[in-house]
Amino acid sequence: MKPLPNAEDLLKVAPHVIWFEPPEQALADPIRFLAYLMTYGTPDEIAVVRRYLDLDDFREALEHAPPGIMDERSWAYWNTVCGRHPVPPRPQRIIPT
Repeated sequence: MKPLPNAEDLLKVAPHVIWFEPPEQALADPIRFLAYLMTYGTPDEIAVVRRYLDLDDFREALEHAPPGIMDERSWAYWNTVCGRHPVPPRPQRIIPT
């Protein structure tokens, strides 16, 4: 996936979707950033990010999404938007026993 630049508009979106770390750090991991965006982003915030990334980037983020970020509704919606049918299971956390 192509990296996200530290553009002013993206730096304004980042704290809304990953509120617990600096915007530059949030943008440094585009797959993780997109997982949070697809879960918590508004349509306007998604439109800002779409200026930099295309639907293939969103598909890649779904394929490599970290477990525990996307809720069931967001997972189903974005997989449908990206043409992934049937919708695969969400990524699962593996807790060692």
